This record gives sequence, C-alpha cells and structure tokens, in this order.
Amino acid sequence: MIAVEDLRKEYGGFVAVEGSSFEVGDGEIFGVVGPNGAGKTTTLKMLAGLIEPTGGTATVAGYDADDPAMRSSLGFLPEESPLYEDMTPRSYLRFFADLYDVPREEATRRSEETLDRLELDHRERRLGDMSKGMKRKVAIARSLVNDPDVLIYDEPASGLDPLTTNYVLEFTRELAAAGKTVLFSAHNLYHVESVCDRVIIMNRGEIVARGTVPEIRERHGETTYHVFTTVPVEGSDRVDDGINGVDTSEERIDAPNERVDTSDGTARYRTVVAEMAAVERVRSEAESNGGAVVDIRTEEPSLEDLFLDIAGGPSTARGES
Repeated sequence: MIAVEDLRKEYGGFVAVEGSSFEVGDGEIFGVVGPNGAGKTTTLKMLAGLIEPTGGTATVAGYDADDPAMRSSLGFLPEESPLYEDMTPRSYLRFFADLYDVPREEATRRSEETLDRLELDHRERRLGDMSKGMKRKVAIARSLVNDPDVLIYDEPASGLDPLTTNYVLEFTRELAAAGKTVLFSAHNLYHVESVCDRVIIMNRGEIVARGTVPEIRERHGETTYHVFTTVPVEGSDRVDDGINGVDTSEERIDAPNERVDTSDGTARYRTVVAEMAAVERVRSEAESNGGAVVDIRTEEPSLEDLFLDIAGGPSTARGES
C-alpha cells in the first residue's frame, strides 16, 4: 500500500532525509520513530504529497505521492492541526466531505459513526470552545471523512490526557483491523510499541533500525535474567521486599508482577546474568553454599530502551522532527 525507495530530501545542501526505503502492507500499522531532527515529519509530509522529494520514489495506494489523485485515498493528521474555530464538528466535517465530493448522506453517516466511536457528544458546540482532546477527535474524524485506504498520523495523541489517548490508540487498532494502512509516528514509544506491527527508527535523516519490536530487540537489545537466591553468590546483591527501599518487581518468567517474598525474615540475594547457562551456574553455586534459587525473572529492553541505545540521544544537527 506504501512503497518507498531511496527517498531523499535536501534543503540547499542540508540533507533532511537520506536513502529511506521501506514498504507498508494493507492493514498494517507501521511506526516511524526517532529523536527531534531525525527526518520523521519530513518523511511523512513527502508521503502525504506536501513536500516534493529531492530524489527517490514514493507510492501511496498505487499513486505517486505527488499525484493530486492520491489524496482521495489518503487521510493525513499532522501533529498540529488547527481547526476552523467558528464551525461546529458537524459543519466542519460536512465542509471537508464536500471538498472530497462525498455525497451528503454518506458523509453524515461516516461522520456520525466516527464521532460515536470517539465518544464526542457535543457536535453542535463551536470548535473554538472545545478542549484539545475534543478537537483532536474532530481532526481524526476529518482524516476519515473520505474513507481513505491509507492514514498518516503524526503524533495523534500529542498533548492528550490518558483516557483520550487510550481512545485514540484503540481506534487506530480498529482502523487497521478494518483493512486500512496506518503510518504512525509518536514520541511516546510505549504508544508505538503497543499499536505498531513494525517500526523503523530514524536518526539524522537515515533509517538506523527496522523490523518488529522483537526483531529489533534481538538484533540490538539484550535480555537479562534476575536470579534470586537465599544465600549470596558471586556477583549478587542483597535485596529486600520494597519496605526497605529496594524494588524487586521485575517481570517474572513464570509469574509476572509478583515480588520476592521476604516475609519470613530470610534475606534474598539477586544476581543479574545474560545467559541461561549463567543461571545454572548461580543455581549450582547457591546449592553449594547451602542455599537455593527461589525466583528467576526475565527483563527485556523496551522500545524506548532500544531507541536510546540505537539513536544515541537527540540529534543536535537538525531542527525538525
């Protein structure tokens, strides 16, 4: 549904995007992440036909990205999306439906169904009198008024409260389940990890990692194992149950979100290792010291951990996101 090959954008000798290539399939949610200045927004705007590439090719829904006919198949939600504040949600969506030549009855049905799903009740209130979250819902509804095959969402939950954010993320999943292709960019990497099927990480205009989060984790991250014993072993630290200030709530292999039980007053010791063979070494040493392993927990890097490691922090050489 989206195909990008060697996409490049240069501004007077300054390269904002260099050699980007990727494909996005039907019904897929594809994440684009990176620090400020990585080239994310430039990439999205080129795909939306708002910026002309310096080089390379990009096709969206079978059209060249700069073909005006493509826009009938696209719904674009920019990070900042000012609305016509004197309009109401209904009149605003009707106005954009007319721009796309959507029949009035069909436009009304689509708009009402979308606003119902997004739980926007005040449909005759002036947009200028609405909260940011309510305005964002209207902007999302606008992106769908032409029933597009492809959606490009740049920071769709930016500045929203947690409840509204959950609505937006769940709605994004529903759109993909209905067969729409979603290109999704957000600074909140938990949101990206929770909704995206695949991800690219950009830095300084280039794609530096790609794949599913597990694939990126396998290539760039490291799984560690936290082994808790009743006696100290080489490399271990003493831990308590949180009452004495030590949190031991990492993810357990067999029982997530439980804590090490020290209610019997017995000390516990934690050893962090990177391989299962080392877990067995800890077990053997603990038994040799008259103790035992009482818990084993695994910890995998989040997308945020991977991002910080791969991108190496914010780029200072660029001025856009």
